[in-house]
Parts: sequence; C-alpha cells; structure tokens
Amino acid sequence: MVNKNFLVLSFFALFLILFYFMVAPQYKNYEKNTILLGASLPLSGINSHLGRDIVVGANTYFSHTNARGGIQGKKIEFIQYDDKYEPENTFSNTIKLITKDEVFALFGFVGTPTVKRVLPIIVESNIPFIAPYTGALFLRTKDTDNIVNFRSSYTDELDALVEYLTRQKNITRFAIFYQNDDYGEEGYIALTNALSKRNLSLIAEGTYKRNTLSIRHAIHEIEAAKPEAIILVGAYKPTARFIEKVKEYGSSKIIFCPISFVNADALMGELQGKGDNILFSQTVPSYDDFYSKEAVEYLKNLAFYYPDEKPSLVSYEAYLAAKTTVAALNSINGTITRSKFLDKLKHVSPRTLDNIPLFYHNAQLLNQVYLSNYVNGKFEIIQKYEY
Repeated sequence: MVNKNFLVLSFFALFLILFYFMVAPQYKNYEKNTILLGASLPLSGINSHLGRDIVVGANTYFSHTNARGGIQGKKIEFIQYDDKYEPENTFSNTIKLITKDEVFALFGFVGTPTVKRVLPIIVESNIPFIAPYTGALFLRTKDTDNIVNFRSSYTDELDALVEYLTRQKNITRFAIFYQNDDYGEEGYIALTNALSKRNLSLIAEGTYKRNTLSIRHAIHEIEAAKPEAIILVGAYKPTARFIEKVKEYGSSKIIFCPISFVNADALMGELQGKGDNILFSQTVPSYDDFYSKEAVEYLKNLAFYYPDEKPSLVSYEAYLAAKTTVAALNSINGTITRSKFLDKLKHVSPRTLDNIPLFYHNAQLLNQVYLSNYVNGKFEIIQKYEY
C-alpha cells in the first residue's frame, strides 16, 4: 500500500508540473526585476556543511555581481529550501521552486539520491538544472539538454585515484567504504570499472546507512582484508569516524582516499587537521593558490561578503559555478530566456575562469580531477588528470 500511494503521489505531482508548464504564462519571471535561482539542499543534519558552503560560495559571487548592477539591470536572487539530504524533501521543495516561486533555473542541488528523486520533474519541465553537487552519471547523458553540470563525474574522480595509486604507489589491494544508497552505488560502480580496466578487483567493501554514523560493521569487513588503499564514498562525519577507527586498529600504512563529495575541509575539521595517509580527490584546484586569479578573487570576496566564513573547496566550487553562470547570462543579447541561457552556458568561453579551463563535454564544464595531500593546513595538488 505504501509503494502504491508513493507512486500515485509521484504521478500526481508530475502531472501538476506538466499542467503548470502547459497552461501557465511562459517565462513570466523574465519580466521581473530579478533573475531567480533556486536550490534544494541540506541546511541541517549530517551534511549541512555541504549545503551551507554552496550557498555561501554562490551568494558571494551573486552578491558581487549585484553590487555591480546585476544582469541587464536585474539582480540575481538565490533562494534555498532545506531538504536535510532526504529525497522526499527534495521532491516537495522542487515542486515548490518551480510552481510557486517560478524560478528561472535550478542551481546547486546537493546529492545523488536527492537529485535522482526529482530527475523526472527536471526532464519533463525542461527547466535549466545547473551545477548540481554530484558526479552521478545519470546527469551526464545526451538525453537531458537542460542539465549542465559544472563538476567532473565520479567516474573521472575514481579513475584518477586508481590511476595514481596503481602507477605511482604500485597499489593493487583496494577496498571501498560507501554510503548504502544511489550515491554510494555510483561510486562503487565507478571504482569497480576503474579497477577492471587495470585487471584488478575489490578485495573488500563496507557500507553504512545514509544520515547515520553506523560504521562498525563496515570497519570489520574491510580491516580484516588488509587493503593497501580504501576509497571513501560517503559523508564527512561517518568518513571521519571510519578513518579514526581503522587507524586505531594499527593500520598505519593504509591510504585513505575520499572523493570530493566527502567534503575535504569539513573532514579535516573532524579529524583536527590530521591528514596523514589521506589522498584527496578534488574537482577544482585549491583555493589557497595565490598564483591563481580566481583563488585570490574568491578569498577577497568571501572575506567581504561572509567575513565569518572560512574558505572551503565546496564554497570555492560554488563560487566558480556562479561566476560561470553569470558569464553566460551576461553574454545574452536581448531578452533573457532559458533557451538562450542554456546555449550560452554550453558555449561559455574556455578562459572564463582564467587558469581553470572550461569545455562543455560529457554534459559537464569541468573535465579535470586534482589529487592532493593536506600539508600544513593546505591542500597541496600532487597530480592533475584531464578527461
């Protein structure tokens, strides 16, 4: 009965969305004095750092843009609803953003299971869906022209990690600790494919339930296999607890490899800066690179608009995604429409972000993966891969 009611409600909600787009005045918000962007993301709960950092990073650049007159005299407004990283909350928030708030575009959603829940709405409504914070492959197909990812995929990240560990460290014994949902499954599949390409396979795996710290069983499953490297596909709090507990068992030589969604800055906060034997995967360069024009600009604007917030890779990525979005909007001639915006975003100048190249490929604008170590309070890039 629960499943039947769930399907009925989902169908009804999708019907309302389609009905709205058929009968409502199209592009009504283009005549407003603002360009309204909306997001559903975790602002409370175990992944609240991600949601907050994305809001801070994006609003830093949007505020910077508004202070300079906005886009064609229109201010950018970015509204958000808290979904606590729960897919059903994301579903209701998305309906509200589209039908009640009448947003111009959806921007900065967080998470694979949450985004997967609203994918039918995104596809059917054809509303621009920009820079979700997930590397899921189902968002990177030729069938979804209204979806423009900013970050590299989990497939890219896992391939880069395996390439580095096998070539530079001669590692062959891999295990994975992952979240038991769509996000974890994406990481698991990407890792097994990357290993298979190199005639390798996993020797152990362990999972935990989303929005929990239930890691005990996973620790025993993985530690007993004595891996040389453990790929981490989870949230920062359970990942931090996992690393601490495995190290307590005396496995000092294991290399821990969190992918970008783990949230490197929050993870280091949880681990009190103890980054030994941790290899990080990033989808953007480090924000403390003072040779980078973008990094210097980000730090300056963040300090001005959010003086109490610390810089992070997550907010830096959101800042860069917001800057790219603004560049696309600024390049539109005449009336700002969704179709014009999507076209300009897909053809944005490769030099929009100075030394961070942009190229729309595989439904994403960034096609680089950066591997780093945490040394003296900074993420030092040790290898970069292009995809």
